[in-house]
Amino acid sequence: MGRRRGERKGDATQSKSLDAFYVYCIGERDALAPLLEGPLPEAIESGARIELAVSNDLAAIISAVPLAAYEEDALRARLADPTWTARRAMRHEKVVEHFASRVTVIPLRFATLYLQRAGIEQMIWQRQADLRTIIERLRGREEWGVNIYYDHAKLMEVITTISPRLRELSEQAASAPPGQSYLMRKKIDAMRADEARAEIKRVAEAIERELAAFTEGAARLRVLKGETAEQGEIGAKLAFLVAQSRFNEFRAAAERAAQEHSVSGFKLELTGPWPAYNFASDIERQNR
Repeated sequence: MGRRRGERKGDATQSKSLDAFYVYCIGERDALAPLLEGPLPEAIESGARIELAVSNDLAAIISAVPLAAYEEDALRARLADPTWTARRAMRHEKVVEHFASRVTVIPLRFATLYLQRAGIEQMIWQRQADLRTIIERLRGREEWGVNIYYDHAKLMEVITTISPRLRELSEQAASAPPGQSYLMRKKIDAMRADEARAEIKRVAEAIERELAAFTEGAARLRVLKGETAEQGEIGAKLAFLVAQSRFNEFRAAAERAAQEHSVSGFKLELTGPWPAYNFASDIERQNR
């Protein structure tokens, strides 16, 4: 196992602003404010100042971005450039991680933009009850990922002994007359791929169920078709919200699951801690 937007109508001056505002995360004002006095990571755009947009006792971490570059059509074109996107996604993540590692925050997804600072403050005001509920849910907790990999060749090799259906057919084929045995073995070969997929699903569900017992929430993440890594093919990606006080229990359970399923060619990778993106309610990404 390894570790690893809302324009509001305003006055003429506001509407002619050359800047929009990029939002990274939301938290409690009194917890976030002192952090702005220390060293800070680079903002989404070089040279921009990371600051607070405050509404009562809550606040958002924001920075100004050039409106010409982040206006809807322009942004869509830039997001098609992998180099531009990767660099700014990394900056976004570093800012969110900087604050999330020190205080409880609600992380917002990449490219959350508001045309006016007042729009951010209004959003916080309108959703303050929900935001406080989310903050309390995340307090003292971290998101950890578990990636489940499998060795395709090994799984195909052992699937006849793992799958009850294939095991029964194999036993029948062993005692059947040659002609019938040949046909049964052809049927077994044809069923291997389906049974292997069923086993991957079964193992992923079992691991999710086992680990969820030690967490405050679990989520199944999307796996891209044909997605692979050095550890093998990816069978499932899971995310868990783990209380810091229970992390050792969670890790031990993950290690037991990894050991249990290794004989079938499965490997587990534990990653994190991450800002709890998968356990924070979505905030509007763009409101124009």
